[in-house]
Amino acid sequence: MKTRLIFVRHAEALGNKIRRFHGWTDSGITDRGRLQAKRVAERLKDTEIDVIYSSSLKRAFQTAEYIAKIKGLPLTTSENLKEINGGDWEDQAWTDLEQKWPDEYEAWENQPHTLKMPNGESMEEFRDRLMSEVMTIIKKHEGQNICIVTHGTAIRAMICHFRSCTLEEMVNIDWCDNTAITVIDYSDGRFNIVAEGDSSHLGSDLGTIVNQDSWEEHSKKIKARREQEKQ
Repeated sequence: MKTRLIFVRHAEALGNKIRRFHGWTDSGITDRGRLQAKRVAERLKDTEIDVIYSSSLKRAFQTAEYIAKIKGLPLTTSENLKEINGGDWEDQAWTDLEQKWPDEYEAWENQPHTLKMPNGESMEEFRDRLMSEVMTIIKKHEGQNICIVTHGTAIRAMICHFRSCTLEEMVNIDWCDNTAITVIDYSDGRFNIVAEGDSSHLGSDLGTIVNQDSWEEHSKKIKARREQEKQ
């Protein structure tokens, strides 16, 4: 029996806009985020969805509310679908992290499988928390189509599990944009990736990542690292 998981990254939130680390920091979505949430809800209007779950953080459930409204479905929130607990990183400017926590920042960028947030979660603890909750949801709604609104790092960590690879491969998994859709089918104990990080509903005008100069520079660093690894 196939169970379909439709993961949606939350819409643009304050942390995305002002470039501060918001893991458990509970900021809401921006004006652009509301437009993104409306557009992803319209995208999913004719998609078969039986139940909707969301991280309990504002940026996720505010996004999920748009989907729940257009689908006419109730919304269930879960603490276990929250973003990684950043500990001392919470609400810190991204530009300050490398100077204040050079070792942890290096791990975040290049070896996330080794990361232990200062006074927060490790990436392994985070992945295990997420997957335990996802499996609980699957068991409760076996054979149904489940929409889960969660977070960027969460989706990257879970994709490692869906690909049957270790967290060591997480560094090679691209970030998806706000409200991007990832579709996973689960059957007979196996996961199959149907779609990954699809943000085509945003067009060229509403994306968050594509409209950030800082992200363009970050993407160049990622590309250079991957080219170096190939040599």
